[in-house]
Formats: sequence, C-alpha cells, structure tokens
Amino acid sequence: MKGLKQFIKKTFNIIGLDIVRITKNQASPKDAFLSYHYQRLNQRRLEHLASLGLKIANSTVLEVGAGIGDHTSFFIDRSCQIVTSDARQENLKILRFRYPNIGILRLDLDNPPKTFNDVFDIIYCYGLLYHLNKPSGALEFMCCCCRKMLLLETCVSFGNENSLNPCTEDALNPTQSISGKGCRPTRRWVYNQLKRYFEFVYLPITQPNHEEFPTDWTRPPSKQILTRAVFVASKEQINNNLLLEEIPMKQNRH
Repeated sequence: MKGLKQFIKKTFNIIGLDIVRITKNQASPKDAFLSYHYQRLNQRRLEHLASLGLKIANSTVLEVGAGIGDHTSFFIDRSCQIVTSDARQENLKILRFRYPNIGILRLDLDNPPKTFNDVFDIIYCYGLLYHLNKPSGALEFMCCCCRKMLLLETCVSFGNENSLNPCTEDALNPTQSISGKGCRPTRRWVYNQLKRYFEFVYLPITQPNHEEFPTDWTRPPSKQILTRAVFVASKEQINNNLLLEEIPMKQNRH
C-alpha cells in the first residue's frame, strides 16, 4: 500500500495536479482513490472476479469508468488488448501517465458517442452503472460494443421489485457521478435490463469478501452502507457451475 501511494503521489505531481488541495466543496483525486476503503474494495472485487474462472485471457477489452486505472492491470496481466476510459479529464491524465502503451478514451456513458463503432470481446463495467443518470442507454451502448461478455458490478438496492431508484451524487467528487445524478437500482432492474440486450444473464453463487456485498438478500443490513452485486451478461451460453441464470436470495462468501 505504501509503495502504491508513493507511485500515485509522484504521478499527480508530474502531471501538475495539486494532490493536497482540499476545499469544503471538492475532494482531490488523491484522497478519493487512495483511501484504505477504496483500495480494499478493489482488491476484494478483483479477487472475486479471478475466482470465477471466466475466459478472459487474450481478449480484447473495453474498460468503462476506469477512474485512475486501479483495475486495468488485471487485464494487462492476462495478455488482453485493453482500451480504458473515463468521463473525467483529471482521471484521464492519470490513466495516460500510468498506462502510456494502451488506448485511453474519454467516454461519458450518460452521453455515449453515436459514432463509436469499435467492438470488444469483453466490456468491463465495475463501479460505474450506479453513477449514471441514464443507465439503460449505457447498457444498450455497451451491448453494441460487446462481442462476447459484459462484466458488471454495481451498487444496488434491496428488494425484489423492478426499480431504478434515482438519486443525487456529489458531482465534485472524482469517484461519483459527473452529472450529479445517479441511481441505486434493484438487482431485478439490472437483470431485466441486461436481458433486453443479452441472451444470457448470470449472477455468481459467491460474493466478494467485503461487507458491501451481501450474501443474504432476505435481510437488509442493519446500518446504512452501500450494497453491491456482480452480474455477467453474455451473448453465448457460459457453462460455469459458479454462475446462476437467476437472482439468488442467498449467496456464499468467496
């Protein structure tokens, strides 16, 4: 962790961002992305993704909502040809410094480009959907870019209803909605939307080993915390005993 913090600190200094500037109304990218909570959450999510045994190696990948690229090396290490993207210019500066040898794009999935014609084996969307004002349009865009599989992780609300649950977010926070409008959809809403664009939609039988990933969906958490779920949408059937073609009410901890 110490080495990572030193690397990112050097990165921010090189590209001319003031990493110690904190005002009442605006958090710096350094504080947003280098917190213990954020880094631990990243580790648990990627451990879980690796445990699913999906066919990822040597794929072409589009990563959306990459932030400063803390997940990007997962795909580089698996010999993938990855293009990464984010909506915020300050995050793109970090991405270009950290990953000078891969494609980096500005993509705002609330307003996706109509002329984007590239297609990728895998679309990777971890931690973005709930920061969008127009998530259904974003899913349609990602489907059009996807040749095989969409990997999706998002904050969700408890409940079995088909509900989007719009909300407001802090547009000045580098980790939140750039428009200031987000959502906390139910798992049913996400599942139903994915079924509009993908023939096969799965949820894992396991959840990442982190308190924001519930394993018992019959009992909402006793305290106010974000709750998250993982989805795998595919244009081809996936034979994997760790994936279910239904919304489980109970899951195991990875």
